[in-house]
Amino acid sequence: MDKNTWIGFLLIAGIIVGFSMLNRPSKEEMAERQRLNDSIALVRQLEWEAQQLSAQIAAEHKKEAETTGWMSESELESRAQATYGDFAVSARGTEDFVTLENERIRLTFTTKGGRLYRAELKEYKAYGDSINDLHLFTGDESSLSFTLITANNRIITTQNLYFEPIRRDSVLTMRLKTEAQDAYLDFVYTLPRNEYMFGFDIVPHNMEQVLAQNVSTIEMQWKQLIPQQEKGRKFEERYAQLQYMDISGDIDNLSEQKNDRQKEAGKLRWIAYKDQFFSTVLISDEGFTSTELESEVQGKYSGYVKGYKTTTALNFDLREPIHLRYYCGPNHYNTLKAYDEGLEKDQKLHLKSLVPLGWKIVAWVNVILVIPMFDLFSSWGLHIGLIILLMTIVIKLIILPFVFKSYQSTAKMRVLKPQIDEINEKFPPEKMQERQAATMALYQKAGVSPMSGCLPMLFQMPVVMAMFWFFPTAIELRGKSFLWADDLSTYDSLISWSTPIWGIGDHLSLFCILFTIVNVAYTYITMQTQATGNDPSQKMMKWMMYLMPVMFFFIFNDYAAGLSYYYLLALFFSIMQTMIFRWTTDDAKILREMQEKAKKKEASGNKPQSGLMARLQKMQQEQLKQAREQAKQQAKRR
Repeated sequence: MDKNTWIGFLLIAGIIVGFSMLNRPSKEEMAERQRLNDSIALVRQLEWEAQQLSAQIAAEHKKEAETTGWMSESELESRAQATYGDFAVSARGTEDFVTLENERIRLTFTTKGGRLYRAELKEYKAYGDSINDLHLFTGDESSLSFTLITANNRIITTQNLYFEPIRRDSVLTMRLKTEAQDAYLDFVYTLPRNEYMFGFDIVPHNMEQVLAQNVSTIEMQWKQLIPQQEKGRKFEERYAQLQYMDISGDIDNLSEQKNDRQKEAGKLRWIAYKDQFFSTVLISDEGFTSTELESEVQGKYSGYVKGYKTTTALNFDLREPIHLRYYCGPNHYNTLKAYDEGLEKDQKLHLKSLVPLGWKIVAWVNVILVIPMFDLFSSWGLHIGLIILLMTIVIKLIILPFVFKSYQSTAKMRVLKPQIDEINEKFPPEKMQERQAATMALYQKAGVSPMSGCLPMLFQMPVVMAMFWFFPTAIELRGKSFLWADDLSTYDSLISWSTPIWGIGDHLSLFCILFTIVNVAYTYITMQTQATGNDPSQKMMKWMMYLMPVMFFFIFNDYAAGLSYYYLLALFFSIMQTMIFRWTTDDAKILREMQEKAKKKEASGNKPQSGLMARLQKMQQEQLKQAREQAKQQAKRR
């Protein structure tokens, strides 16, 4: 890369920084958000105090029973009646398990709490486990509970009650009974065929005399620990986050790098507990209200990546069911996108956003080009290594015109190097403005623009960045082996050790090492076409160009082996392109063409030109004029 390339990178960085500053919320928006959050704080506090009181009563009853050593059946019933009221009949029972499954998932439900106890994905395995199906959670790793307020103001949580299972084919009803035979609350789970998403309805039956009629919402508490499923914990932590979408379609998330908490006063359409490649999503078409969201980073050796918690409320009518949906499945773009097919714009779930594809323009390239291309080659039944090779060839062909344009610009600058050196000798460093003016005049005369090599680089950057985002998040690479790499979605460790080394970690990735070596070789070949002369700044830039591949090693050592393999292939093709360009480029011919073009301009009277070069030259002339005026004024003062 030459000076123009560095200018391009700086422009990109400036655009990104400027965009982030423009999109920051104003002070007024932040104040309004805080006001809405504070308005529900008191309600949350009262609900929390009620739950603490209920837990305290239950703990006292348990302690008293342990102290006396035994209690009669009538005393137990009396205690249950005092604590749970009409739900006393469901306060005692035995925990049993019921399973629903289809071609893709296996769901296990427990009668204690009537909740989903375990979710398994049949098509996936955890890293290092080739036998058992991958589970998103099991047992106490997840809990879902609803808080009920009875007609006589008792606070009951469903997690402490026992449900009666009623199974009919793919529909499981968990029934929470009361003292009245015709009054009960059903949790109805409906699992369609060949789907990751299933229905979850809360259906009250004749509960008007059991539950408080003046309560219009029901509170929900949802917790889940995210087990470590992948080899590379660093990237699993990076992509594991709590995401959510409000009713208007705006998507937000909690921090993935540190513990975070957020209160949302508006309605949320869905809440997703996301891992790198899998998610558990709870969806409400009517919306979750007054929601508190929490994310906690788990210890490195805990076996878990994140811990999520949600406390929210749902609109509740004693005569109407609550309709919810669960999604337990992979973060696969086409699978998630399919849930929006045939829906109106305001009904779309946008679950595909669970797959991180980069900034907007980069995501657009992934959606339009990269993902369809990968799906096409995969449909041919090709090996994953060959698929990435074909993708590399297609990408290189797409950006070939931009690369060729950049190389042409570099060649023109190279053949002008002797004349630029003459200008530098003619004008010493203290006459920098005269030197720059003379250089710009030479460029204009030769028909060369210093930016012509930078702009092609800018145009190809979205494609290059799209591949950078695609490989680490593509579940299609998960578990796919190639050569020595047993999983292209994570790093391929040539050598591993127990104690991490700063900057390297606890392993060396072979694909990354090969990529670094080839990158150094590519830099050497590229620098041969760019004479540095005796300019110290050019020599410094040359050494920086050699240093960059080494820096890339420390960056990409933890990245997916599939990405390093792609970069390795891309560099091989870049070397081939550079060699072909060099063999087919005649510097003498380029110089003759520029000289002929300059003569034609002189013959035509050097008509004023428009464009970037003309503006730059005019700016240089004005600066030079101002400098000369200042020099004259200083001479007069002396």
